[in-house]
Amino acid sequence: QVQVVESGGGLVQAGGSLRLSCVVSGTAIFKFNDMAWHRQAPGEQRELVAGITSGRSTNYADSVKGRFTISRDNAKNTVYLQMNSLKPEDTAVYYCKMDGWLGMAYWGNGTLVTVSS
Repeated sequence: QVQVVESGGGLVQAGGSLRLSCVVSGTAIFKFNDMAWHRQAPGEQRELVAGITSGRSTNYADSVKGRFTISRDNAKNTVYLQMNSLKPEDTAVYYCKMDGWLGMAYWGNGTLVTVSS
């Protein structure tokens, strides 16, 4: 069974930084999977924040481009999201997702990021 676990969320002041981690277990093919970070603010729909392919190609939402960086360490089955210059509007539950085959996706339970003003 595949397990996706996020960590690193917390309370931070505007302008601060935070690094989220996502560890995937239960699979030996992590390096072949595309990964992504999504977030969901209260009362809003979940949105894509950043994605990274098995080939390490990346994409970002316009709202975080230049501030956030997604990366992966295949030896550790881990994906990171470095978040700098945080803003109150970044407050949300951040979810890690691993793409499987045939459109299947594996999601973590999320980690809460709260940015105070």
